[in-house]
Amino acid sequence: MSHAVTSESPANGSGADDSARRTELADFLRRRREAISPAEVGLHVGGRRRTPGLRREEVAQLAGVGVTWYTWLEQARAIRVSENVLEALTRALRLDSHERAHLFNLAGAPSTAAVVESDTLDPAVALLLHRFGSYPASVTNARYDILAYNPSYAALMGDIESLPFDQRNILWLMFTSARTRKLLVDWEHATRRCVAQFRASYADHMSEPAWRSMVKRLQDASPEFGAYWEEHHVAAAANVVKQFRHPELGLLRFNATNMWLSQRVGNRMIVLTPADEATESAYPRLAQMQPPPIATGAP
Repeated sequence: MSHAVTSESPANGSGADDSARRTELADFLRRRREAISPAEVGLHVGGRRRTPGLRREEVAQLAGVGVTWYTWLEQARAIRVSENVLEALTRALRLDSHERAHLFNLAGAPSTAAVVESDTLDPAVALLLHRFGSYPASVTNARYDILAYNPSYAALMGDIESLPFDQRNILWLMFTSARTRKLLVDWEHATRRCVAQFRASYADHMSEPAWRSMVKRLQDASPEFGAYWEEHHVAAAANVVKQFRHPELGLLRFNATNMWLSQRVGNRMIVLTPADEATESAYPRLAQMQPPPIATGAP
């Protein structure tokens, strides 16, 4: 039995922002649909299939909604989606908890109160940042702009102070700096995770020129970013082990701990603490080093 939906009702709101959100939702649904094989959801496959992953009618069947209605959803039509249907799509597309939250956000189901981007730093936070001593530490916002950092972080990542303000951004360095690429032991894994986290945050900011400009600049500068962006993966920020291949100190492994200063806005302090004995012995020398030169391949 199909879920009851208002398939021809206009979605709440109007204008360019709603259109952009519907387009983002359509792309997310299509990418997730194409990433699931019929066998994963217990469907029999007969003959050749031209469509990667599931077909639209198969998703509609699994979710208990009309094929035409689901097709309209992937075509970014202005239709209203109930929470029950979103839950059904979550199950049909086998979304994890963060992807589910992203789906609801794009569909306008959760609170869509405006989020004010912050590019300033509280003096108390700045003092705390530098009190971490020789532990590399930085403060970023949801767009991955580097708002502040201590000497150990600069010694590890490079002379950020020498960069123009619009290039003091983690994603920009990952995709345009040859030094940053060499520094990261598993560059592809790290960049994919970072893009997925950025993509999740983008749902709250897609109407903001600064965010759209950042995406466009990265797409123009890096085909790899463009490819990862098109995959439409989303992820939550998490505490992970980061590995760096330092030219003088060798392999450094740090536990990256996120400390939220304002989770709704997205400002967080990230502190790197040694993850093994070798790093414990080597990292104090970072604080004594001068930040190495850093250059980006700006378009």
